Amino acid sequence: MNRAYLSLGSSLDKERNLRAGVGLLAEHGRVLAVSSAYETAPIGNPDDPTFLNAALILETPLEPQALKETVLRAVEDRLGRQRTSDPNAPRTFDADISLFNDEILDVGRRHIPDPEILLYAHIAVPLAEIAPNYRHPETGETLAAIARRVSLDTTMIRRDDVSLWR
Repeated sequence: MNRAYLSLGSSLDKERNLRAGVGLLAEHGRVLAVSSAYETAPIGNPDDPTFLNAALILETPLEPQALKETVLRAVEDRLGRQRTSDPNAPRTFDADISLFNDEILDVGRRHIPDPEILLYAHIAVPLAEIAPNYRHPETGETLAAIARRVSLDTTMIRRDDVSLWR
C-alpha cells in the first residue's frame, strides 16, 4: 500500500465542495488523516474568491500516475472543475499529490515532492498539521519546520467551523 499526501482546495461553493471531495476520495482508498480547513487569499487576482485549503493522507494501492489520472481527475470532474489556462483560476475542487510515500519522482509535468510545499503556506500548513514529523525527501526538513518558515508573512484563517471528515 502507498501513502499519498494530497493537497486540496476549493474557491467556489468551497465548504460543500471541499467536504464532498474528501468524501469522494474516501471511496478510493483509506483516509488516514484530514487536516483542518484553512481560508487563504487567492494567488494572482486579488478580486477572485478566497480559497479553502486542506490536506489528506490517502492509503491506496495505486501508483501516482494512476491515482492522478483515474481518481483525482475523476473527483475534480465530478465536482464540476472547469480547466482553464489560468493555473490560479477559481475552481470547485482541486486535488494534487504533494508527497507520495517518501519518494522523489515525476508524474507527467508534476514533480513529487511538490516544489510548492517549500513556497506556500496554504500547502505546507495543512500537510504539517497531519504529518508534522514527515521529512521532506529532498530537503530533510520536517513539514512542521517548513510550515513555520513559509507561513511567517502569510495570513491564513483556520476554519474550525468547517468539518471535512468525521
